[in-house]
Amino acid sequence: MRFLMRKCVKCKIYTFKDRCPSCGAETASAHPPRFSPEDKYGKYRRLAKKKWGLVDV
Repeated sequence: MRFLMRKCVKCKIYTFKDRCPSCGAETASAHPPRFSPEDKYGKYRRLAKKKWGLVDV
């Protein structure tokens, strides 16, 4: 059995369960996505960041 660290989307508690033990909300993976030098969606992510003003131009 493989255990992955998860994080509650509401109260930000870390757990190994699919539901948060404190509030009962769903949990999501706490790990970032894997890095790939051949990033297929990098162009679209940069355009979205520029559109929403999240990067300095």
